[in-house]
Amino acid sequence: MWFVYILLCQGGSLYTGISTNLQQRFLDHRNGKGGKYTRLHKPIKILHTEQLPNKPSALKRELQIKGWFRAKKIQILKLEV
Repeated sequence: MWFVYILLCQGGSLYTGISTNLQQRFLDHRNGKGGKYTRLHKPIKILHTEQLPNKPSALKRELQIKGWFRAKKIQILKLEV
């Protein structure tokens, strides 16, 4: 099982990524072992997750979400609250 996730980072920015182990990946980001972006913008919390059956579908969804404007991401997140 693969996960697509959106993190809230310092400064209010959003980061989207994929992983097979969501909690470990979040800890990696928090400890500076994640991507370059999250080393510069420390993650605060996980805002959104989606489960997908395989890596290709997770990558496709990640790219789709990354292509959205911030306003659309926030709109999607508000629907979940």
